[in-house]
Amino acid sequence: MHIKICSVAAVVLLAGSLAAPMAHAHGDVTPQPVDVSTLKPLGEKLLGVNPYRGDKEAVKEAIKVGEVGYAKNCARCHGLHAVSGGVSPELRTLDSDKETDQYFLDITLHGRTRNGKVYMPGFQGVMGQEAIWAIRSYIEAQPKN
Repeated sequence: MHIKICSVAAVVLLAGSLAAPMAHAHGDVTPQPVDVSTLKPLGEKLLGVNPYRGDKEAVKEAIKVGEVGYAKNCARCHGLHAVSGGVSPELRTLDSDKETDQYFLDITLHGRTRNGKVYMPGFQGVMGQEAIWAIRSYIEAQPKN
Protein backbone atom coordinates (compact mmCIF):
# COMPACT_ATOMS: atom_id res chain seq x y z
CA MET A 1 0.00 0.00 0.00
CA HIS A 2 2.84 2.41 0.91
CA ILE A 3 4.59 1.76 -2.42
CA LYS A 4 1.33 2.36 -4.31
CA ILE A 5 0.80 5.75 -2.59
CA CYS A 6 4.41 6.76 -3.29
CA SER A 7 4.02 5.77 -6.95
CA VAL A 8 0.84 7.82 -7.31
CA ALA A 9 2.51 10.79 -5.59
CA ALA A 10 5.51 10.51 -7.92
CA VAL A 11 3.27 10.47 -11.00
CA VAL A 12 1.35 13.53 -9.75
CA LEU A 13 4.59 15.43 -9.04
CA LEU A 14 6.03 14.51 -12.42
CA ALA A 15 2.86 15.57 -14.24
CA GLY A 16 2.83 18.87 -12.34
CA SER A 17 6.46 19.59 -13.14
CA LEU A 18 5.89 18.87 -16.84
CA ALA A 19 2.71 20.96 -17.00
CA ALA A 20 4.23 24.05 -15.32
CA PRO A 21 6.45 25.05 -18.25
CA MET A 22 3.54 24.58 -20.65
CA ALA A 23 1.30 26.82 -18.55
CA HIS A 24 3.88 29.60 -18.80
CA ALA A 25 4.82 29.01 -22.43
CA HIS A 26 3.69 32.49 -23.48
CA GLY A 27 5.82 34.12 -20.78
CA ASP A 28 4.94 36.97 -18.50
CA VAL A 29 1.83 38.76 -19.79
CA THR A 30 2.46 41.78 -17.56
CA PRO A 31 3.51 44.78 -19.66
CA GLN A 32 7.29 45.13 -19.53
CA PRO A 33 9.18 48.44 -19.52
CA VAL A 34 11.37 49.25 -22.52
CA ASP A 35 14.83 50.81 -22.19
CA VAL A 36 14.71 53.96 -24.32
CA SER A 37 17.87 55.55 -22.94
CA THR A 38 19.51 55.60 -26.39
CA LEU A 39 16.62 57.57 -27.91
CA LYS A 40 16.16 61.33 -27.77
CA PRO A 41 13.39 62.20 -25.26
CA LEU A 42 10.21 63.31 -27.00
CA GLY A 43 8.70 65.26 -24.12
CA GLU A 44 5.48 64.99 -22.17
CA LYS A 45 3.05 65.96 -24.92
CA LEU A 46 1.98 62.93 -26.95
CA LEU A 47 2.90 63.24 -30.61
CA GLY A 48 0.28 62.27 -33.15
CA VAL A 49 2.74 60.86 -35.68
CA ASN A 50 5.80 58.65 -35.49
CA PRO A 51 8.68 61.14 -35.09
CA TYR A 52 11.32 58.57 -36.05
CA ARG A 53 9.88 57.78 -39.49
CA GLY A 54 11.46 60.70 -41.39
CA ASP A 55 14.84 60.77 -39.59
CA LYS A 56 17.26 58.24 -41.13
CA GLU A 57 19.62 58.08 -38.11
CA ALA A 58 16.92 58.21 -35.43
CA VAL A 59 14.87 55.47 -37.09
CA LYS A 60 17.84 53.06 -37.08
CA GLU A 61 18.16 53.35 -33.30
CA ALA A 62 14.37 53.32 -32.85
CA ILE A 63 14.16 50.03 -34.76
CA LYS A 64 16.79 48.47 -32.45
CA VAL A 65 14.94 49.64 -29.33
CA GLY A 66 11.60 48.69 -30.86
CA GLU A 67 12.77 45.17 -31.64
CA VAL A 68 13.48 44.53 -27.95
CA GLY A 69 10.28 46.26 -26.84
CA TYR A 70 8.24 44.28 -29.36
CA ALA A 71 9.81 40.97 -28.27
CA LYS A 72 9.07 41.71 -24.60
CA ASN A 73 5.53 43.00 -25.01
CA CYS A 74 3.98 42.19 -28.37
CA ALA A 75 5.43 39.01 -29.89
CA ARG A 76 3.59 36.58 -27.62
CA CYS A 77 0.29 37.64 -29.23
CA HIS A 78 1.19 39.36 -32.51
CA GLY A 79 3.92 36.88 -33.53
CA LEU A 80 7.69 36.89 -33.89
CA HIS A 81 8.94 39.65 -36.18
CA ALA A 82 5.33 40.93 -36.35
CA VAL A 83 4.18 37.89 -38.35
CA SER A 84 0.77 37.08 -36.89
CA GLY A 85 -0.31 33.49 -36.44
CA GLY A 86 -3.89 34.54 -37.09
CA VAL A 87 -5.12 35.00 -33.52
CA SER A 88 -4.15 38.67 -33.16
CA PRO A 89 -4.19 41.38 -35.83
CA GLU A 90 -1.46 41.45 -38.47
CA LEU A 91 0.44 44.62 -37.54
CA ARG A 92 2.61 44.67 -40.68
CA THR A 93 -0.43 45.62 -42.76
CA LEU A 94 -1.00 48.91 -40.90
CA ASP A 95 -0.55 51.97 -43.08
CA SER A 96 2.29 54.38 -42.30
CA ASP A 97 0.30 57.56 -41.98
CA LYS A 98 -0.92 60.06 -39.38
CA GLU A 99 -4.36 58.47 -38.96
CA THR A 100 -2.93 54.99 -38.38
CA ASP A 101 -0.23 56.38 -36.07
CA GLN A 102 -2.97 57.88 -33.88
CA TYR A 103 -4.87 54.56 -33.91
CA PHE A 104 -1.70 52.65 -32.97
CA LEU A 105 -0.92 55.09 -30.14
CA ASP A 106 -4.47 54.88 -28.74
CA ILE A 107 -4.63 51.09 -28.75
CA THR A 108 -1.13 50.73 -27.31
CA LEU A 109 -1.86 53.13 -24.45
CA HIS A 110 -5.38 51.96 -23.62
CA GLY A 111 -5.48 48.36 -24.83
CA ARG A 112 -8.57 46.58 -26.09
CA THR A 113 -11.44 45.10 -24.09
CA ARG A 114 -14.54 43.42 -25.50
CA ASN A 115 -17.49 42.27 -23.39
CA GLY A 116 -15.38 42.72 -20.27
CA LYS A 117 -12.56 40.50 -21.55
CA VAL A 118 -9.12 42.06 -22.01
CA TYR A 119 -7.78 41.24 -25.46
CA MET A 120 -4.77 43.51 -25.14
CA PRO A 121 -3.46 45.21 -22.01
CA GLY A 122 -2.96 48.96 -22.03
CA PHE A 123 0.62 50.15 -21.71
CA GLN A 124 -0.10 53.63 -20.35
CA GLY A 125 2.14 54.25 -17.35
CA VAL A 126 4.46 51.39 -18.35
CA MET A 127 5.57 52.48 -21.78
CA GLY A 128 6.25 56.06 -22.85
CA GLN A 129 5.84 57.41 -26.32
CA GLU A 130 9.52 56.83 -27.16
CA ALA A 131 8.97 53.08 -26.67
CA ILE A 132 5.64 53.11 -28.51
CA TRP A 133 7.07 54.92 -31.55
CA ALA A 134 10.18 52.70 -31.47
CA ILE A 135 7.96 49.59 -31.58
CA ARG A 136 5.93 51.16 -34.40
CA SER A 137 9.21 51.81 -36.27
CA TYR A 138 10.28 48.20 -35.77
CA ILE A 139 6.94 46.90 -37.10
CA GLU A 140 7.14 49.20 -40.13
CA ALA A 141 10.64 47.88 -40.87
CA GLN A 142 9.42 44.28 -41.14
CA PRO A 143 8.85 42.78 -44.59
CA LYS A 144 5.17 42.77 -45.51
CA ASN A 145 5.16 39.15 -46.77
